Amino acid sequence: VPRRRFKNARTRFLSAAEAKRLLAEAEKSANPQLKNIISLLLLTGARKTELLTAQWQHIDLERRTWHIPMTKTGVPRYVPLSQAAIDIIEALPRRDGCPWLLPNPHTRKPYADLKRPWDTARDAAGLAGLHIHDLRHSAASFMINAGIDLFAVGRILGHADHQSTMRYSHLANDTLMAAVEAGAKQMQL
Repeated sequence: VPRRRFKNARTRFLSAAEAKRLLAEAEKSANPQLKNIISLLLLTGARKTELLTAQWQHIDLERRTWHIPMTKTGVPRYVPLSQAAIDIIEALPRRDGCPWLLPNPHTRKPYADLKRPWDTARDAAGLAGLHIHDLRHSAASFMINAGIDLFAVGRILGHADHQSTMRYSHLANDTLMAAVEAGAKQMQL
């Protein structure tokens, strides 16, 4: 009996205003790293585990890149770092003998779980139902709505094919409106 295909694709992504609200609530969190984690997830499009296990040795501030030696797909990749991401990374405290970029300050190891601080900040921002992985979708959407092509966004996210990237690229209504207006202008009706 053939198995029915199950569509589990989510279409949740943040608007700029929602991202600001979420970051404002993360700033109030008892977790001192939450705002940095959320900010870097939005700025890089990285997966949560990739960021939580990031090490200082993989950050090249001069070249503005982050090397992720092991990804979900098993293929290492380089993530370009925007100036905003560089600013956050440069402000992070370095702890002697601690290789992690964003360690738990109490254990000096990567966070095992962000559920409670994430849920608290998300709910306070009025974003019930938002998953931390939706920040990856949001990063892709922000890049695509800024005019970056699917190929480049796919490379940043580490996708093997453009179909994966298309799942993450939610176009804002303004971008879609600009597209139909440009098409109408070309027809000169």
